[in-house]
Amino acid sequence: MTKGNINVSVENIFPLIKKFLYSDHEIFLRELISNATDATLKLKHLTNIGEAKVDYGNPYIEVKIDKENKKLHIIDQGIGMTGEEVEKYINQVAFSGAEEFLEKYKDTAKDSGIIGHFGLGFYSAFMVAEKVELITKSFKDSEPAVRWICDGSPEFSLEETTDKTDRGTEIILHIAEDSTEFLEESRIRELLLKYNRFMPVPIKFGTKKETLPLPEDAAEDAKPETKEVDNIINNPTPAWTKAPAELKDEDYRNFYRELYPMQFEDPLFHIHLNVDYPFNLTGILFFPKLANNLNIEKDKIQLYQNQVYVTDEVKGIVPDFLMLLRGVIDSPDIPLNVSRSYLQADGAVKKISSYITKKVGDKMASLINENREDFEKKWNDIKIVIEYGIISEEKFAEKSDKFALYPNVDGQYFLWNELEEKIKANQTDKEGNLVILYATNEHDQHSYVQAAKDKGYEVLLLDSPIVPHLIQKLETTKEKIQFARVDADHVNNLIKKDEPVISKLSETEKESLKKNVEESISDTKFAVQLEDLDSTDAPFIITQPEFMRRMKDMQATGGGGMFGMGGFPEMYNLVVNTNSELAGKILKTENTEEKTAHIKQALDLAKLSQNLLKGKDLTDFIQRSYHELAK
Repeated sequence: MTKGNINVSVENIFPLIKKFLYSDHEIFLRELISNATDATLKLKHLTNIGEAKVDYGNPYIEVKIDKENKKLHIIDQGIGMTGEEVEKYINQVAFSGAEEFLEKYKDTAKDSGIIGHFGLGFYSAFMVAEKVELITKSFKDSEPAVRWICDGSPEFSLEETTDKTDRGTEIILHIAEDSTEFLEESRIRELLLKYNRFMPVPIKFGTKKETLPLPEDAAEDAKPETKEVDNIINNPTPAWTKAPAELKDEDYRNFYRELYPMQFEDPLFHIHLNVDYPFNLTGILFFPKLANNLNIEKDKIQLYQNQVYVTDEVKGIVPDFLMLLRGVIDSPDIPLNVSRSYLQADGAVKKISSYITKKVGDKMASLINENREDFEKKWNDIKIVIEYGIISEEKFAEKSDKFALYPNVDGQYFLWNELEEKIKANQTDKEGNLVILYATNEHDQHSYVQAAKDKGYEVLLLDSPIVPHLIQKLETTKEKIQFARVDADHVNNLIKKDEPVISKLSETEKESLKKNVEESISDTKFAVQLEDLDSTDAPFIITQPEFMRRMKDMQATGGGGMFGMGGFPEMYNLVVNTNSELAGKILKTENTEEKTAHIKQALDLAKLSQNLLKGKDLTDFIQRSYHELAK
């Protein structure tokens, strides 16, 4: 029997481990099962290259709870350790056996799936255990089994034992009083499903009942028998570990349900990631139905390292605009700190982020080319991701003309070049700018949409919450392009042409009309603006200046500059049609009270058309209207 002190750099390493090293004590199980997986995969590799002359068989990892004796067992059938290796790998903290193994077999072990380089993982056991036993036997037949015991101090004991005759390692945690939650079956099951659901080695935890098939000659009222079988809690070969050619659409849908059992809608489509140069990355991303929902739950993409769950906080690896997606990313090349819980920004991560962005762009382009009709049907459910990508990722924006769609109010969809071609003849203003008209709500803005369509203009329907940011981006990256919402001005002013304007009123009459209107309305958010419009146009029209409205909308979804603290004020233009009959009537009416009544009624009608007439103003308008009907 050997006794000694663990070779650590500070005397109180174990309290430090318990308090500071890991952000969450529950990950001890992840670390120990990762080590067991490593041990199993090492043996598989040595067997494959002929260095281990043993029958690999069908090894599994077993987790057992002994609640009565306050013990938790983690047992593997892997490579095991000799007494000398226990001295080297267990008693020298932070000297990782996996790292040395990979270095020794670097040419052949590259793709063996060994997790590796987490030398402190074993010591996470002391976060929940007051004493740890390790019983291990090497795959080398000539080597005896050994037992290592440590009570959380730097002192340990190491001795040969006859208690273990088969290869592999058993770790016994004597659970501390403050960690008895880890003796509950439900808690361990929860952690195994969280961290180890897709580990590459089967994990046995307890048993389950399995119904036996009835024999052919069984009686009609015979009941099937059940038997207890091992309960394998994980899926060692999840979809992302397979080649895309091996999978059908149904396999992807089943995997999505496996990842998100509470998600009842199937994803719209998937993107299978698979690259081995200049970094290793596999994974599957799914597009859920998003519609205009910016508040959909994020952090639904799970990060794995060699099938070990790490985190669902993937900001930095996955570009912001793809955080609305779901799925899995698995890469051994993403650097993590010792607890595997936080990402460290470096060049590899940036390359991975760029690759994912490119892959999504390529997938969008192929989908629209393969089946445009289907892509158009799905557009409303994915547009917010595409629009967000155009705004935030330059390389994605450069590719977006191949797949970003611009629908009109009649349900037709255009790629950018198709839109330009369709509208350039009719919607180019006198300055040579291509003016793109759009509505955000075709019902609320119906009269404005109709006025634009009557002039032969195309009106897009751009209704996602980030449209103000999108159109600003397009205006700054494309030449001689302007966007204008259909209610930003009278249709004649949205696309200014060199057309003569005839007015029925003199300049003096116009000044008098403007003064009459301004004196009759007390609402300061309306700026009176006289326009020489067609006599058949509405006498009063409310418009919202494009710049102010757009800034206000942008502020609502992040942005707003100096107005960020107080918000943009509500501001509208009250366009008075000088050529309307009402304009002439206002000028001719001498009774001030009657003149004011005409103006207020016209203003209320204009407000009503913009859904701005509310509360007491709406009540007064209705009562006044009924009163006029009764005359």
